[in-house]
Amino acid sequence: MVSARTSHVRRAAGALLAWLALLAPTASFADMVKLKASLQPSSEVPPRVSKGHGELDATFDTDTKVLSWTATYAELSGPVTMAHFHGPAPVGQNAKVQVPIEKNALSSPMKGQTTLTDQQVTDLMQGQWYFNIHTQENPTGEIRGQVLPAN
Repeated sequence: MVSARTSHVRRAAGALLAWLALLAPTASFADMVKLKASLQPSSEVPPRVSKGHGELDATFDTDTKVLSWTATYAELSGPVTMAHFHGPAPVGQNAKVQVPIEKNALSSPMKGQTTLTDQQVTDLMQGQWYFNIHTQENPTGEIRGQVLPAN
């Protein structure tokens, strides 16, 4: 049987520990958000006729605001002339370039990273960015995909 005094001490100790936990500094851990885009000619605006296809796999670090990516492609109509992240735009609409891919990084697989602004982070996390790849035959884009969470 627990005495009233022991019970009171236990409650006080529990309350003190809870209070100290609220005052203790909290550790901050960055979230890594995985993103994907399936790159298809039918997703271009207007849609293209092409055998081209590709995939974008990206990771966004919420602490550093760094977006890292790898994009692969195959069966395009010719050599890649440009590639970009665009936004903000929903599926079916076009938007301005947000992140251009450097000319020396256009071979498959394309790899890169950049630090985003707060507005770019908001648009990206709201699914308002797309990635597309341009060729000489399709100068406004041959394949495109909306950048969305991977899961």
